[in-house]
Amino acid sequence: MKKSVVFGALTVAGLAAGAAAAGTLDDVKARGKLNCGVTTGLVGFAAPDANGEWGGFDVGICRAVAAAVLGDPKAVEFVPTTGKTRFTALASGEIDMLARNTTWTFSRDVDLKFTFVGVNYYDGQGFMVPKELGVSSAKELDGATVCIQTGTTTELNLADFFRSNNISYEPVPVETNAESQQQYLSGACDVYTTDASGLAATRATFEDPAAHILLPEIISKEPLGPLVRHGDDNWGDVVRWSLNALITAEELGVTSANIGEMAAGTNNPEVNRLLGTEGTLGEMLGLDADWAKKAIMAGGNYAELFEGNIGESTPIGLARGLNAQWTDGGLIYSPPFR
Repeated sequence: MKKSVVFGALTVAGLAAGAAAAGTLDDVKARGKLNCGVTTGLVGFAAPDANGEWGGFDVGICRAVAAAVLGDPKAVEFVPTTGKTRFTALASGEIDMLARNTTWTFSRDVDLKFTFVGVNYYDGQGFMVPKELGVSSAKELDGATVCIQTGTTTELNLADFFRSNNISYEPVPVETNAESQQQYLSGACDVYTTDASGLAATRATFEDPAAHILLPEIISKEPLGPLVRHGDDNWGDVVRWSLNALITAEELGVTSANIGEMAAGTNNPEVNRLLGTEGTLGEMLGLDADWAKKAIMAGGNYAELFEGNIGESTPIGLARGLNAQWTDGGLIYSPPFR
């Protein structure tokens, strides 16, 4: 679900350089569709419903970008990717952007030649265990079997944690979140470890979520966000500022309910610049003047996306925490629209 270990760096970097050269914004406009890489299925973040319609917090980012560029939040082809396949899919040009619970790290940014355009969820790696296991701390897991997705730096974080605490474990390698869930519930592993948000999302799908607990330890920093290929700054700007538009909309009180009224003009110059009634921000990006308005209308502002998909009123039940606006003590913050 996150953090692939760097592999085939030169190959991936070479693919990225070639794919970016064409100009992704022009490609998306000509195609009339955004190809967005997502997870193979994580409820609340990215998963298809019974009718095959994708929804979730990360899916909302894809739809916002499609709306900004194409004027249609449904003009998206969702491409499911695993921890192993996601970076190759982006580097090769199979997808235009990746919005898949992916952690911003030095090596991914620099060595794999990707550009992370921002953070849409500040997370950390945690542990889930059956309540009947009778443990209250990850430091009590000596000798445990641990389900862990391959191709992720979750493996490295886990090894570091157990080594630093002088305890041992037996890894149970899995490919996808669905496989992790199956193995964990069947008893093939005592523990499942990944991003704490992913654990909460997975637990919410269990028949008896209360029979499983998230241990208190958070053992890493996991700033998750969308990314694009190096070498195409214009496209990076489009995706970056589409995310920033959702964040700024929350800060300025622009919602899917009042955006029509506010787009008619306000006495706040930044709201006017955001919604395209003042200035030329859209032109600078190569988009229509109301690009940000369309992005916000796709699924609401940042708060609406969060609360509607993964917030405390949903089965996932995540509090805003670090993902509150900077004005509320959190880390969510957008540069100004000016």
